[in-house]
Amino acid sequence: MSLLSLSDVTLRFGGVVAVNNVSLEVQQGEVFGLVGPNGAGKSTLFNLISRFYDPAEGSISFNNQNLLKLGSDQVPSQGIARTFQNIELFEHATVLQNLLVGRHRHRKTSMLSEIFFTPKARREERRHREAVERVIDFLDLQPYREKMIAGLPYGVRKVVELGRALASEPKLLLLDEPASGLSVEETQDMAYWIEDIQKQMGITVLMVEHDMGLVSSVCNRVLALNDGKELTTGTPTEVQAHPSVVEAYLGTSGISKT
Repeated sequence: MSLLSLSDVTLRFGGVVAVNNVSLEVQQGEVFGLVGPNGAGKSTLFNLISRFYDPAEGSISFNNQNLLKLGSDQVPSQGIARTFQNIELFEHATVLQNLLVGRHRHRKTSMLSEIFFTPKARREERRHREAVERVIDFLDLQPYREKMIAGLPYGVRKVVELGRALASEPKLLLLDEPASGLSVEETQDMAYWIEDIQKQMGITVLMVEHDMGLVSSVCNRVLALNDGKELTTGTPTEVQAHPSVVEAYLGTSGISKT
């Protein structure tokens, strides 16, 4: 069953075609990868799905709903969460506070009830904190719960941003270069978490990633892009061996698997 569908999507910036007639289908429950050289249009596709950009042509649907009718502020309420290439966290807030931000779409109390901290507001607060604590346990963030983001190592910040996205309980998780800047050990941990997010939480994952080792280990299918155009779609092994992908990466033969 298709959860996310892009059909013949094109985006132009002036005379530059950033995304050129791209179509893809992400099935419910799979991990789908977007790969390609820098400037291929991968993150631009994420920004189209997140509704930061409007396509010049084509359609985008999520869970059988037309996403193009929604504003960017309405996308999270549909069950789509994302991380960014450049970590977007509140530097002078704690890990716990940052994760609670991810619960925003689930809040059902009014501002007035929260100001006076009514019994309903207290129940809601307890529910949100319990949800966040589950994420903290899942990602082994217990030692950092009350620490300020500004004092944390880069790798931990990446995990916190992932946690904030998970706290929203998404149906679709967009991961924009989750392994960027991570050590080999941290990348391996990320691979385990992505697998558990798919298998234990039942969350569909769409990820942009340059680390082909990570892509090969977690992705069910992959779409390769270059210059905004689709090169091929298939399993990680099929895509890495495709002549157009090999040429896009190296110009002649072979593609790095590390």
